[in-house]
Amino acid sequence: MTSEHLSRINGFMASFARRQAARTVRLPGGFAAYDDAFAHSRGNNQVVIDGAVDPEALPALTEEALGHLPHRLVSVLDDETARACAGPLVRAGYTHSAYLVMLHTGPVPAPADAQEVDLDALRGPLTTRWRGILPDVDDEVVRHLVDRREARLRGADDVRFIGSRAEGGEVASWADLYLDPAAGTAQIEDLMTSEAHFRRGHADAVVATALSLAAAAGCDARFLTADATDWPRHWYERRGFRVIGHSHAFERG
Repeated sequence: MTSEHLSRINGFMASFARRQAARTVRLPGGFAAYDDAFAHSRGNNQVVIDGAVDPEALPALTEEALGHLPHRLVSVLDDETARACAGPLVRAGYTHSAYLVMLHTGPVPAPADAQEVDLDALRGPLTTRWRGILPDVDDEVVRHLVDRREARLRGADDVRFIGSRAEGGEVASWADLYLDPAAGTAQIEDLMTSEAHFRRGHADAVVATALSLAAAAGCDARFLTADATDWPRHWYERRGFRVIGHSHAFERG
């Protein structure tokens, strides 16, 4: 069952990248996704490998696809393929990051005190959070990182932004929820909390509500991805997620 879930999840992630893109170009082993409106966002302008590819040819392939940009991102969804591609890409100057694909296998929690919010409610908290994470970038970069959520609305059949509000009404913690009820697949993505509201249960409320909504939509494959080397993976494990696979990112610039 784990391999079936992983295959379904990889297909979902590839489909999401295609659907949210303003345009795509087919490449050997995958595709390039572009969105000129968010040129500073690597996730909106990247190469996605979801099939068989010649590892030695991948650096040149990526350069041809993304050479007009100051950055490069190659997402490789299959673990074995990524490990074969790592050597050529690292030799070409890319850094390699591994991400855990984590499937929710615990009990589905009851809906918590979080609800669907719109992008306007997120713009202020998102802007503040990104300025804290990337203090040296200019206003245009921050704007692209905030407004790129508009493109995510195209990525799946049902895309929602889930937020937990503080007592003053501002959104304190938030995440995306991508639903494909026909395939029974749901992704929780980009969970963030405002620094002023850390450790007050807001992230828990967002995740619990997202899981409850996904289950209510008939999605049995409820998943997220987490950095393999960072602490949130353990936080997710305590909330019923377990590792079933890996995806990989290679970045330069």
